Amino acid sequence: MREIEVQKLTDSIREMCIEAVHELSPDMLNAFQSACQNEKSPLGKKVLGQLQENLKIAKEDQIPICQDTGMAVVFLEVGQDVHFTGGNVENAVNEGVRRGYVDGYLRKSVVGDPIIRENTKDNTPAVIYYEIVPGDQVKITVAPKGFGSENMSRIFMLKPADGIDGVRQAILTAVKEAGPNACPPMVVGVGIGGTFEKCALLAKKALTRNVEERSSIPYVAELEKEMLEKINRSGIGPGGLGGSTTALAVNINTFATHIAGLPVAVNICCHVNRHSVRVI
Repeated sequence: MREIEVQKLTDSIREMCIEAVHELSPDMLNAFQSACQNEKSPLGKKVLGQLQENLKIAKEDQIPICQDTGMAVVFLEVGQDVHFTGGNVENAVNEGVRRGYVDGYLRKSVVGDPIIRENTKDNTPAVIYYEIVPGDQVKITVAPKGFGSENMSRIFMLKPADGIDGVRQAILTAVKEAGPNACPPMVVGVGIGGTFEKCALLAKKALTRNVEERSSIPYVAELEKEMLEKINRSGIGPGGLGGSTTALAVNINTFATHIAGLPVAVNICCHVNRHSVRVI
């Protein structure tokens, strides 16, 4: 049994919140660079160039890439041989988010009640997901999620008879309806299977996967490639102003499901697909 002080969670998450909103991960930067080189539309190239300049300024000056610094989504993959000490884990996570957003002078975008809508003034509470895994380490993924793209996400409760063609159509429908509102070029996270809520979680987690890695399931990897090509033929383009780069990546996760259902979730993220990962 390995003991971990919850203070380590707080300290790590504080730093990760600040880090994630100031600079993109290497895989996202590579995808963006490739898009800048391959974009066919002159206007699309100009938009991508402006976005690339914004990324450079944000990193050099340590200011947020986007004014919407998001709602903090935190994934904790906890080794079953870990014992947390020194306090409550959920409180420790939220304290890390609070310190990150307050100390980092990041925009506080969370309201404590969805109807009363009074700002909590420290961007807490975070949305936290726990998973128990083998081992004695804790993998932390912090993914601040802006709501321009979050609002464009969709869930489709398809019939089994709709099959993979129905999945294809659902993905394309979500992207086309999102159009410029999702601040393209976007990253498209897709969850297939499970239940109503499980497919949404699969899609959310898909956004945190390295965009240079394809699914280990052959037909899913092929679907990711096919959907990226079709989305980029939609003509929406960078900033919704036309072009050949509407999406930088399509990441798909799957899970077992019921014989009577085919749930599909499409969780869209703008080009500021922020995530920071650490293992303690």
